Amino acid sequence: MNKWLRWVAIVLLTSTLSACGYNEFQAKDEGIKAAWSEVVNQYQRRADLIPNLVNTVKGYASHEKETLEAVINARAAATSIKVTPEVLENPQAFQKFQQAQGELSSALSRLMAVAESYPQLKADNLFRDLQSQLEGTENRISVARQRYIKTVEDYNVLARRFPTNLTAKMFGYDVKQNFTVENEKAISNAPAVNFGK
Repeated sequence: MNKWLRWVAIVLLTSTLSACGYNEFQAKDEGIKAAWSEVVNQYQRRADLIPNLVNTVKGYASHEKETLEAVINARAAATSIKVTPEVLENPQAFQKFQQAQGELSSALSRLMAVAESYPQLKADNLFRDLQSQLEGTENRISVARQRYIKTVEDYNVLARRFPTNLTAKMFGYDVKQNFTVENEKAISNAPAVNFGK
């Protein structure tokens, strides 16, 4: 009878431990760190392209000083943020990182719009190559962000689902930050279209 009770206790303990999700939290946490590293890597790739792009544009459109300075300043702000896995645990730091990257994206968009006004610049092979690399990098950023969002979603579901939410509370596995849309209110309204008569 004692052997049988010990056997039942071992089976119950084993099944309880396997259902607690501790190892799954470890795997998903590592997945988040890997996905985050890829996001940061792609943002760094974009930041590395910017000086060459700015110098190329400067050669053709030097009087667009304000736009060029905006890109340079936005890049400096984006690269000055210390990006570590701990940023994921700090909502304010994560928001600051996301805001800086958004401002850099906005400044780059303005620079590309300015470039449209300079046919010689658009015809320059170096500019076209840099523009193509930048577009490719923006696509990579988008894919890396999507992977990160999905990885965080999986982790957060695990942290909130019963019975693994008990393990999350016990070991401090808090819900992770995710990317948000900066202008959520603005994009929730359909754009007004007026075809004038």
